[in-house]
Amino acid sequence: MEEWTIRERLEREELTRLAPDAAKAAQSRGRLRPGEPESDVRTCFQRDTDRIVHSKAFRRLMHKTQVFLRPEGDHYRTRMTHTLEVARIARTIARGLWLNEDLTEAQALGHDLGHTPFGHAGEVALSEVMGAPFRHNEQSLRVVDRLEKNGEGLNLTYETRMGILGHTGDRIPETLEGQIVRLSDRIAYINHDIDDAVRAGILAPEEVPRDIAAVLGDTHRDRINTLVENVILTARETGTIAMEPRVWEAMDRLRTFLFRRVYRNPVAKGEESKARDILQQLYRYYMEHPDRLPADFLPQLDFEGISRTVCDYIAGMTDNFAVHTFSQLFIPQGWQLR
Repeated sequence: MEEWTIRERLEREELTRLAPDAAKAAQSRGRLRPGEPESDVRTCFQRDTDRIVHSKAFRRLMHKTQVFLRPEGDHYRTRMTHTLEVARIARTIARGLWLNEDLTEAQALGHDLGHTPFGHAGEVALSEVMGAPFRHNEQSLRVVDRLEKNGEGLNLTYETRMGILGHTGDRIPETLEGQIVRLSDRIAYINHDIDDAVRAGILAPEEVPRDIAAVLGDTHRDRINTLVENVILTARETGTIAMEPRVWEAMDRLRTFLFRRVYRNPVAKGEESKARDILQQLYRYYMEHPDRLPADFLPQLDFEGISRTVCDYIAGMTDNFAVHTFSQLFIPQGWQLR
């Protein structure tokens, strides 16, 4: 009797259990650097998830801003909680469509690894000093390809890498799983940003326009259920990862409403100019003192140059570490007699 490893059994199950157009681990286009021995117990996509979860960049998401800069309270979202919510929404949709949940999870957990401190204010700050757009999806791919493990990267599969890159921007992932993550990201942040805005006192639940609530629902739970179920039903009918036009339009109007009431609200964004100044001053400091960079970034100077290296270092900072570093470098410290 032929003996199979656990991984081989899982791969064979995928071939028969998943939808025909689902991504299959056994049919992956492979890793960035080929030649790695396969695991006996995990598929390639399961290994991608484990590598992301055990990475330093993933742990730092716990202390990176989502919408509210350094909020005082335990229940506001961070990049970490946002990432976990995206992963859960995406897996639910993938399961409902018999697609590859393991690949979906890996893409979702890795999609925001390249986000700067202070949310999108950090992206603006680095774009200005670099003289070119800083895009967090491109930086997320850079994190898993080049920056993690002291420059070795995580050596993920092509499918996971392209799902990370394509979760926003012009590039649409080839896999249906990647397209699910792209849509789940929007479903997650629109709904949890309402929740955080209500908690912050800058929005009341009843202020959500009634025509939008009539389509999506009145509560966080109702909106999530409506959107997730509609994606599943629409995809089953059309074969594409999408929503019914009326549901998509309602979600788009809700996003526009949030830009007006939340994303540009002084309570949420009042400190952004300070955040930009912090990151830009740190950038200028390390451009003038590259020898002060951490030791694991110094080899990068030789083959990628000082500007890119400094940008990578600052982009990887958490909010708290950026403030602490700025304070150590630019704020007079207290002293005492010894």
